[in-house]
Amino acid sequence: MASVAPVGVVGLGLMGEVYARRLITAGFTVVGFDIDADKTARLAQIGGRAASLADIARDCNPIVLAVFSTDQVEDVVERALIPAAAGKIVICTSTCDPDRIAVLGARVADKLRFLEVPVSGTSEQVRQGDGVGLIGGDAQIAADAAPALDALFPKRFHIGKIGDGGRAKLAVNLILGLNRLALAEGLIFAARLGLDPAAFLKVARSSAATSQVMDTKGPKMVAGDFAPEGRVRQTLKDTHLMLDQARKAGQQLPLLEIHAEVLEACIGHGDSEQDNSIVIEEIRRRTR
Repeated sequence: MASVAPVGVVGLGLMGEVYARRLITAGFTVVGFDIDADKTARLAQIGGRAASLADIARDCNPIVLAVFSTDQVEDVVERALIPAAAGKIVICTSTCDPDRIAVLGARVADKLRFLEVPVSGTSEQVRQGDGVGLIGGDAQIAADAAPALDALFPKRFHIGKIGDGGRAKLAVNLILGLNRLALAEGLIFAARLGLDPAAFLKVARSSAATSQVMDTKGPKMVAGDFAPEGRVRQTLKDTHLMLDQARKAGQQLPLLEIHAEVLEACIGHGDSEQDNSIVIEEIRRRTR
């Protein structure tokens, strides 16, 4: 299908590029921006067009944000979108501080039609149409954004108000991260006991311990393939958001604290840009 206006994508990293590909495949004209010229060049190779933030704010609707952090979302919205994109739909897919994104949503409510839709899933899962969008915001805005959302997230849930999508994303990612860490530890444990990791993974996937992470990350761990589908630095950023939210709620998360420490150790070994399945290497390093 075609869109009357092009769809803007701001941030063309792992996930932003996948969003652009899905939108282009669905028939949308995609205009994108990234501060990294190499990422912008890849957009042109897949059928999109590069433009400035000002051009995207002026010409595109909706505008999809896929930047790294809450700071970057606030900067793009306040510096580029508020001045030139009045009345347009802005779909924030970045994993943000949910309290700050709720404040931002309230602040721009009379200027932009703001929606937060963080996604549960790796970049490869989103590429295959298996990412799950977690919507926070006005249901009518979500309905009006449905054509683009259908292309991006065929599976999605309306969680509640702005901020609630991010809260759900952090809770989901807490469980996911601990599953990933438990898988890494189990594979190393099996190997140290003399079992073949690849053969053991097949058993584990058919056992009561099975989880989706065994399908997405198990083969990468066994093969030592850490090409990024979800980078360590991004996972640690999200983990710090979870711990911060837990502190505000008066909740201790002891397992998540261990996960954060393992991720920090991975970064200390130079693995910040690798796939988060590389936690298995940190578990392997921990010997008596």
